[in-house]
Amino acid sequence: MGVLTEAMKQVVEQQRLGFVASVCADGTPNLSPKGTLSVLDDDHLMFADIRSPGTVANLRGNPSIEVNVVDPLVRKGYRFKGRAEVLESGAAFERLVAVFGSRGLFDAPRRIRAIVVIRVAQAAPLISPGYDRDTDEASVRAHWVRHYLGDRGAVR
Repeated sequence: MGVLTEAMKQVVEQQRLGFVASVCADGTPNLSPKGTLSVLDDDHLMFADIRSPGTVANLRGNPSIEVNVVDPLVRKGYRFKGRAEVLESGAAFERLVAVFGSRGLFDAPRRIRAIVVIRVAQAAPLISPGYDRDTDEASVRAHWVRHYLGDRGAVR
């Protein structure tokens, strides 16, 4: 059994947007949103480098990485820590570019410069302190739907 549970995979695939933390050459943190975050298998996540030159350069120098994925309405998600590998050519790269293309990434072979594959070593839940007040997902979701949509988001 791999590190990634079915619930973790579901959140990653539904949300797609992950926030990737890497370490700059000067030791400072770098945080960057990645809209192509996907599950590769039970132990790996991946994202396409379309406009990520800073993140990719950081990962070449220090492959330590953390990815946070959170459902903004229920305020729950996961943090994934591990090591990244940057693929820029070869059979594995070509296969993964095709995977992104099959998932609807427009003009994937031309746009993708690299694929970052993350071997997840640790995964842990992220849960908002909002659950200290509203103890169930339905209440938290209703709160944030009202917040984002106002009267248009009234729960019926």
